[in-house]
Amino acid sequence: MFRTLAAAALALVATLAVDGAAAQTNERVAAFRDWSVFTPSNPRECYIVAQPSSSTAQRGGETVSVRRGEIRLFVTIRPEAGVDKEVSYTGGYPFRDVSTVDVSIGSDTHILNVGSGDGGEWAWPATPEKDADLITDMKAGATATITAISSRGTTTRDTFSLLGFTAALGEAEKLCQ
Repeated sequence: MFRTLAAAALALVATLAVDGAAAQTNERVAAFRDWSVFTPSNPRECYIVAQPSSSTAQRGGETVSVRRGEIRLFVTIRPEAGVDKEVSYTGGYPFRDVSTVDVSIGSDTHILNVGSGDGGEWAWPATPEKDADLITDMKAGATATITAISSRGTTTRDTFSLLGFTAALGEAEKLCQ
């Protein structure tokens, strides 16, 4: 439940921030290659975010053109809420009900669970331990490919560069101590 509510708020803040129409309470404090660091709120919250370097969509085995909202990969830190490096992903569309999202980094695959109550547009690892495992692989990897299925049956693959990930995460950790 908490992840769902936080995602809705983060989506609004992140959309404004990354698109350049930042609200006064949203502050981009650093950028490291393909990752940006934000400190948008009080009580203290920090997050890092990236946009995909490439995206594809297929339906029925054919490549298709689809219209999607914002596509973002986040790691959020909220010390007052006990949240330490929570990974989240939004694909810019509602995910298929009762589905999961795969994150591939090198030869490892991580599973994200699709949220409910937020329109099904957000996904997270199931536990903080799975967040930690994913972050370990993100620090060591070059790219993360996220595969998901929309409510319309379209399979999307978004590739995120991990260049700058470790530095951005380190900066967010320092800012949110």
